[in-house]
Amino acid sequence: MISRIVHVAVYDTLADWEVGAATAHINNSNWHREPGAYRIRTVAADTGPVTTMGGMRILPDLTLADLSPADSAMLILPGADGWERGELDAFTDKAREFAAAAVPVAAICGATFGLARAGLLDDRRHTSNVAEYLAASGYAGGRHYTSEPAVTDRGVITANSTAPFEFAREVLAALDIYEPEVLDGWYRLFGKGDPDGYAVLARYEARQATV
Repeated sequence: MISRIVHVAVYDTLADWEVGAATAHINNSNWHREPGAYRIRTVAADTGPVTTMGGMRILPDLTLADLSPADSAMLILPGADGWERGELDAFTDKAREFAAAAVPVAAICGATFGLARAGLLDDRRHTSNVAEYLAASGYAGGRHYTSEPAVTDRGVITANSTAPFEFAREVLAALDIYEPEVLDGWYRLFGKGDPDGYAVLARYEARQATV
């Protein structure tokens, strides 16, 4: 099987916790419909190492110049300190390319500010940290803002900084990685700490072992 690639944007001060749940469970094939169908690659403005907010150093797999929506299943944009200052506009330019090509884009925290300023949220339901935060971008989509942890509309996922598991749930759903009941069990276990979610995953794992 040739794995489809989910690209994760990386840049200095990337907020580690915001995308970890999504990336770990995309890369970990447990409970997947098709184990090995997806893998993660990182993309940066250049080939130099970046340092996350948590002090982790990442050596990017490729540069934005080499990234085409045709070669990707999704672009994930974490929060970071540079979004409001326009330092990461090259990534929003790439997000526009993805949206125009109908390839999903997922943004959390500050990355939603970038999408708003790029006009990608003007006519889509979306969320962010608070409505006032996005309003400062000068965007025209305020009437479509909704106070939910994470929202998906027409291929664009948005989430607030305190919702990494809701963000991951939307990402995993958009990629169709899990059966619906497995996704629900996954979220109940990892997002809510509900042990009944583990039972759902265990039953699925046992069922797959007999196939």
